[in-house]
Amino acid sequence: MSQTSRSSDRVTRSDDLVKSTMYFVYFLKLRNGNIYKGSTSDLNRRLTEHRSAQVFSTKSYLPLKLIGYEVYYLKSDAERRERFLKTTEGRRLLNQQYRDIIKES
Repeated sequence: MSQTSRSSDRVTRSDDLVKSTMYFVYFLKLRNGNIYKGSTSDLNRRLTEHRSAQVFSTKSYLPLKLIGYEVYYLKSDAERRERFLKTTEGRRLLNQQYRDIIKES
């Protein structure tokens, strides 16, 4: 096997690891300073929905700002993480992680 073939084999194998659908847990800073936590498989679509006031829980708090997101291979992992971040302990962790952004006006 030539070097090129081995190199292209590696590319093919690594491409097999990329899943077409990934799942996101995302964080929005709302106008009132609160952090909204959500999950989706299409982050761009979901942000468009939030920004165009199509999401009941955030439409009264526009404008909003995407301050972070996490990516997961499995939907169940993303949902579990979102549920955790909505608990008291999860909120505390998120507030600690994003404390500088939360302080911004």
